[in-house]
Amino acid sequence: MDGHAADTTVTATPRAARGAYRRLPVAQRREQLLAAALGLFGACAPEEVTVDAVAAAAGVSRPLVYRYFPGGRQQIYETALRSAADQLMRCFQEPAEGTPTQRLSNAVDRYLAFVREHEAGYSALLRGGSVVETTRTTAIVDDVRRGAAEEILRHLMAEDAGPRLRMTVRSWIASAEALSLTWIDQGLRPAAEELRAWLVDQFVGLLAVGAAGDEETAEVVRRVLGAEGPDSPAGDLARRLLPLAGSAQHLL
Repeated sequence: MDGHAADTTVTATPRAARGAYRRLPVAQRREQLLAAALGLFGACAPEEVTVDAVAAAAGVSRPLVYRYFPGGRQQIYETALRSAADQLMRCFQEPAEGTPTQRLSNAVDRYLAFVREHEAGYSALLRGGSVVETTRTTAIVDDVRRGAAEEILRHLMAEDAGPRLRMTVRSWIASAEALSLTWIDQGLRPAAEELRAWLVDQFVGLLAVGAAGDEETAEVVRRVLGAEGPDSPAGDLARRLLPLAGSAQHLL
């Protein structure tokens, strides 16, 4: 069967309500089933999603779902997870336009929109413990974390970063995940715009702390700050931090 073949859908809906059978190319039908599965996994914990539920959401028969996903729920979940991971990875892909913190702000906006859209599935995925969790699903999640880190390092012009800088970026990604889970638990409060600003501030703060003990990170911070402007997120943070500097004079 190739991508130009077609299938005939038979559902449990009465023929009068169903009308003529819909014939779709294989690739299009697979995308339809995957979209239905993604919607369910985004709204429910993975173990709550059954093949019958995917069939009902897509308006097709159970045997048709098995035709495309003979491995049943586990195969559907892993395929849907990979599709969601690809979407999540794209959140961090940003053109090299604007300042580094402006680009990070755009990426975090997309990331939080993804979390909001896939709230239940995102929460179940990161917390683990799902009956459909395997080493393969864990590897998919780790791929997203590594991919996000590489995108951030690319924007920092530090693709060959050493261990200290890489750990700084990965620790921020872990913090972003933890904050996202807390955000879900708190009913998506505060507003996404406020959470985004906080996450960008945290990133700049982590870089600054890292720069105090690592020359490579210090060089990155000098380069990043040199590319920022007064109206950028870094400029806004600097204005808010400067009044606090006087309080530390006695420590010098």
